[in-house]
Amino acid sequence: MLKDLRNRLSGLYAVTPDDDDTGRLSARVKAALVGGAALVQYRNKHAPAALRREQAGALLALCRQHHAPLIINDHLDLALELDADGVHLGGDDGSVSKARAMLGPRKVIGASCYNVMQKALAAEREGADYIAFGSFFASGSKPDAVHAPLDLLVEAKRRVSLPIVAIGGITLANAPQLIAAGADMVAVISALFDATDITIAAQQFNFLFKKP
Repeated sequence: MLKDLRNRLSGLYAVTPDDDDTGRLSARVKAALVGGAALVQYRNKHAPAALRREQAGALLALCRQHHAPLIINDHLDLALELDADGVHLGGDDGSVSKARAMLGPRKVIGASCYNVMQKALAAEREGADYIAFGSFFASGSKPDAVHAPLDLLVEAKRRVSLPIVAIGGITLANAPQLIAAGADMVAVISALFDATDITIAAQQFNFLFKKP
């Protein structure tokens, strides 16, 4: 069992790309973990249930080897089945309070709050461990996502006591402004997993969190 995962919610939050080749996906995630990804979220919006189970199981074993938490996107049932480290809930994935009742106190629960502060406040009341805002920039994985303004991070830092994740079109060039505004983690797909060298890209993202 990983010790107090909530204390580790800082730095690079690696979100997996859609990749139906489990071996290739595992190799890409391993490279990100070697580079220091603090947390991995398994996300595949198109895979059938059997493939999701196969891939999530493979990534969970890999994350265990690297002492990093694996969070399952959307699928609470899969998180429970595999005894993953937690779940990330979107707006249509059920309540945080229900997930907490099913997962227990030691698992990590994250909640997408999009660009709505009230969602963040509600998630905190219901027992979430972190909140996520976005999309801050144009996103290839979610081109129709709502836009979240930068000052939302500033407000959230003032009003919410949970770690804050920024997501949506994040690159090495634009991540610093999000971190400066209050993001504790940046959730990245393309700028990490499409990089020529995933390990180096992960290291570069993590370097942005280093205080001078």
